[in-house]
Amino acid sequence: MIKEDQTMNKYWIMIALLGSIGSIPSIASANKTVATTEASLYLKQDINQILEQEQALDNYYRVYYHDDAMRVKLVVSFHGQLMMTEQQQGYVVLQLDNKQLQRLQRDKFKVVKDSQFAQQIQQRLKSANQQWNSSATTTAIPGYSCYETVEETFSAAQQLVTDNPQLASWIDVGDSWEKINLNGGYDIRVLKLTNQATSGNKPKLFINSAIHAREYTTAPLNLDFARWLLNQYQTNADARWILDHHEVHLMLQTNPDGRKRAEAGSSWRKNTNQNYCGATSSSRGADLNRNFTDRWNITNGQGSSGSQCSSTYRGPSAGSEPEIQALETYVRSLWPDRRGSNDSDAAPVDTSGIHIDLHSYSELVLWPWGDKNSAAPNGTALTTLGRKFAFFNGYLPQQSIGLYPTDGTSDNVSYSELGVAAFTFELGTSFFQNCSTYNNTIYPDNLPALIYAAKVVRAPYLIPRGPDTLNLALSNDASDAGVPAGTTVDIAATVSDNRFSTRNGSEPSQPIKAAEYFIDTPPWQAGATAYALAASDGNFNSVSEAVSGAIDTTGLALGEHIVYVRGVDSNDNTGAVSAVFLNITDGTPSLEANFEYACFQLSCDFNAASSSGNIVSYQWTFGDGDSASAQVVSHDFSAPGSYSVTLTVFDNQGNTDQIVKTVVVDSAANNQLENGVPKVDLSGAQAEQVIYQLSVPSDASGLTFTINGGTGDADLYVRFGAEPTTSEYDCRPYRNGNNETCSFNTPQAGVYYVMLRGYSAYSGLTLVAQYSQTAPGGEFSETNLSGATGQWQHFPITLPANMSTLTVTLSGGSGDADLYVRQGSQPTTSNYDCRPYRWGNEESCQLSSPQAGVWYVSIRAYSDYANVSVVARWQ
Repeated sequence: MIKEDQTMNKYWIMIALLGSIGSIPSIASANKTVATTEASLYLKQDINQILEQEQALDNYYRVYYHDDAMRVKLVVSFHGQLMMTEQQQGYVVLQLDNKQLQRLQRDKFKVVKDSQFAQQIQQRLKSANQQWNSSATTTAIPGYSCYETVEETFSAAQQLVTDNPQLASWIDVGDSWEKINLNGGYDIRVLKLTNQATSGNKPKLFINSAIHAREYTTAPLNLDFARWLLNQYQTNADARWILDHHEVHLMLQTNPDGRKRAEAGSSWRKNTNQNYCGATSSSRGADLNRNFTDRWNITNGQGSSGSQCSSTYRGPSAGSEPEIQALETYVRSLWPDRRGSNDSDAAPVDTSGIHIDLHSYSELVLWPWGDKNSAAPNGTALTTLGRKFAFFNGYLPQQSIGLYPTDGTSDNVSYSELGVAAFTFELGTSFFQNCSTYNNTIYPDNLPALIYAAKVVRAPYLIPRGPDTLNLALSNDASDAGVPAGTTVDIAATVSDNRFSTRNGSEPSQPIKAAEYFIDTPPWQAGATAYALAASDGNFNSVSEAVSGAIDTTGLALGEHIVYVRGVDSNDNTGAVSAVFLNITDGTPSLEANFEYACFQLSCDFNAASSSGNIVSYQWTFGDGDSASAQVVSHDFSAPGSYSVTLTVFDNQGNTDQIVKTVVVDSAANNQLENGVPKVDLSGAQAEQVIYQLSVPSDASGLTFTINGGTGDADLYVRFGAEPTTSEYDCRPYRNGNNETCSFNTPQAGVYYVMLRGYSAYSGLTLVAQYSQTAPGGEFSETNLSGATGQWQHFPITLPANMSTLTVTLSGGSGDADLYVRQGSQPTTSNYDCRPYRWGNEESCQLSSPQAGVWYVSIRAYSDYANVSVVARWQ
């Protein structure tokens, strides 16, 4: 029988939780300090009660569907009840009340109680408890290192403003329910991004996220979009012109009170208003995405619930919740009302602005209406833009009506009330999406869609009809090193009119009619001069055309210029602008600092030969107090760590340029490869070189070195007996991406050296060296073990490579000891590779194909135990 997890009293679990709520204000006032302490205590106790209540729930049902279209309708209509999607088995898991259950049964759906899922939820909530217990201070959401907490989100936004005061501001637009009523809670804030030095009536993009608390991916994506815009502003011409000519408004945490509950592992969706469903109920609060003023309860109970404990409770009146009041007031300040009062009134086609509400999950792009089957009056244009978004993220684009209607949703304040184009992105495949999926799929797939939204926000009902411009490039390195004025610079691009999703219908595509570029003054401003580009094949007659031309730079001022390019199709639809920098120099070779380096253990070699210009001297600082002054230098760091290495170069006219790179050095143990043991989550900058070594015995065969996974492009170099270089190596696959292998069927005995070099920046990489060798099995045992409640005993064992099984057995004695097994480090109550966790002392772990290296066999006293034995065998 599986026992209840009583590893730590829940009171102390909540004490650990408080380490993550550091942004509750600390004011130098006795009254305020008391209020803050009371708010912290309330939050601790509240989360404790919530997790206990959720563990007791069992109203989970499998609802089967016949096709994908029916699946989409189910997840749209029952998004508030959605818990899991199992597409291979053809069902979704919904948390249903009796009314919802009867509704589905009345509509002839096959509905089955899912006790197995209820058990999984209970186990996940227990695991969430343990995650909170694992550290007194929490950074990121426990178990999800890529997702910031509410406090970390606010801190990161403030840091972006501090680092970019001319481009960003952090605006307080309202208060959460708890801040108004309980002396705790949070501000509702918007991160506004635009170049404050440029004027004019700028089109505005508004994105809100995390209105439903448990949807983990939404706030991080919104924040990462802000990071991209600000971090790329100096180096990416599209980021530059977007912030120079448009405004981006990001409400990162729309429901911060609810989000705080979800961070503890709760499936919290609503806000935390105690006036509904009982002050301590885990079902209290209002669904903020059913509380918007316009079209609130327009379906008379079909599109939202009047039951206070329902996950889609709409609130007692339209716009009753302070979070919605803050959002609606802010949205109305961004745009004028350009749509009539009748459902059939369309907004003018030149209406500017886009509102995107980021949700999860189901991989959908949705647009109005959600409360009726008929298309919105701007439905054709909304469909076009929705299919464009879906082209980038691969999601299914459709109107946001499912089996049943929804009302009081976020698109009603923007589209229904004001006529502004409004969309919902349903990100990913899970509310509690793992970080690997976020980093490798959700972020890279959705970032281009958000960038496109920022590009077309000036006329979203018109621009998406037109062709996209991509692969924009200038010759002569004119975008980077630059060219003297008077130099002819070739310009090339691809213009395409068919970049739309075809998953739910097709969008008309027309042949390209023309392409044009503009220098410095964008096409929408007075005084802009268009220069024609030609079809590279001589004729404009295809939906996708390579275009080219020549830019005469005569008369252009020294410095950086922006070249804007756009295409036009045969229906005279003008597409989104793309841009590239054009740098005009005085003819003197530009001074640019750059260097490459290679490190082995704590020793690094640095080479500044890739720097350019009339360089007369070099100055290095290594971030540890030491310095040097030559083109090629070596340096030994005294301790492992991360160091900021700075190179400054000087030319013969006293000009300087500087570059800083982060260099990570480690001890020999971490650069020593072991047979079959992967090095994971490796990262490096462009041109960074990191050395590893592997000792190969004389009886080894079939030696392979493999890199895979992650993002970017790392290159693998292998050499026997000496460190490889870019010109000396025994193997260098030199392929695009990170999937490379070097094989040696009959390797030499001795040391092989491996170099990873960043062809471009890379991260999340795995490196593994492996060879075959006859290896014996082994055994470890301890007897007559005893321990007091809560006491740990750890026994390290070392496994050779090529083991097929590791079996660890606990037996005998009295009391209750718990067995834990973990590779690489001592286990904890929340981090382990195996933990049977049963009553008594009869427990066993069996692990297949265990990695070579150190494993820990550990015993923790659930209660006092004595005369217990443990045996580990591997073969």
